[in-house]
Amino acid sequence: MFVMAEEKSGVDLFIPELYDIVWSLIILIIVAVFFYKFFLPKFQSIFDERAAKIEGGMAKAEQAQKEAEEAKKKYQAQLSTARVEASKIRDDARAEASHIIADARSRAETEAAQITANAERSVESQQQKAMVQLKGEVGTIATQLAGKILGSELSSQSVQSDMIDKMLADMEQGAK
Repeated sequence: MFVMAEEKSGVDLFIPELYDIVWSLIILIIVAVFFYKFFLPKFQSIFDERAAKIEGGMAKAEQAQKEAEEAKKKYQAQLSTARVEASKIRDDARAEASHIIADARSRAETEAAQITANAERSVESQQQKAMVQLKGEVGTIATQLAGKILGSELSSQSVQSDMIDKMLADMEQGAK
């Protein structure tokens, strides 16, 4: 049946025959060409797509970081503007408060002056009323006293009036 010309021994047992090597190379070349033609372009397109996504993601991240920095700068500018405005509002409020206090003080002084003037007029009016009343009472008392001194009654109203006026005039001249 199958005759072998020689028997192999040792290392020669592991070395394949030439026809096995040739057929293995042909199959390997066919598989390599098939892999190169069909699988490698698909893998390459997948790798390129992933690389593009990664690069796009990095570009988006850089853009987002730039936008965040711009937003931060804008926020800081707005914050400093708001601080300046708040300081101005505080200063305006202080100025307005001092103006209100000055107005209130001025109104209070005016009202105090009016109250004092009214009180002085009231005192003066009461003093005049008291003087008139006092003159009347002094006149009556003086008339009664004069009547007792003279021993007669001064019945005429005009005589009483003249006498009282004369006596008061004399008292006023003496007081001055």
